[in-house]
Amino acid sequence: MTSSSAGFVAGLTVAAVAGVGFLAYQASATVPADLGSAHPGGKSSAGVAKTATTVPADLPASSGKGKRVVYALGQDRVWLVDGNNKVRRTFRVTPGTLDPAPDTYAVTSRSNSVTGTDGTPIEHVVRFTTVDGVTIGFSAAVGKATAPPAPGVRTGGIRESRADGDALWRFATLGERVVVVR
Repeated sequence: MTSSSAGFVAGLTVAAVAGVGFLAYQASATVPADLGSAHPGGKSSAGVAKTATTVPADLPASSGKGKRVVYALGQDRVWLVDGNNKVRRTFRVTPGTLDPAPDTYAVTSRSNSVTGTDGTPIEHVVRFTTVDGVTIGFSAAVGKATAPPAPGVRTGGIRESRADGDALWRFATLGERVVVVR
């Protein structure tokens, strides 16, 4: 009887370990790409840190004051600016085929993961306006590098890296200001 009980316990142990392994895999698939890693400047991913660049990009003077996301069309660059007007992070983006007009907007909706208008799986979508019926927002492509949109496809997705997308997702909640400048 002892050997059959040991076999039963061993079987349950194997099943439990396999179940925990499966759940761990599922959880890791939804974790932000930079969670737990250090950012330049010594901040963890729990806070938004400024990314390292060889030449820091100056925040456009015409971008206003206070907490906001600034998107410069001519530079294809985004700045995350805190309430003290300090740049917390800046990064390059790949714009869609439709640009929003320079103006001040508010984040109107967010989605953790969807399929983009170009058919690409994307995550951390932060939407703030529409142009000619096409929604404009920031997002990160899942599982592949950010590439320019296909010719002839009308897209409003402003693509960023997954790490930058995670930072923007945490920073730009509903109602947050998005300032678009030339």
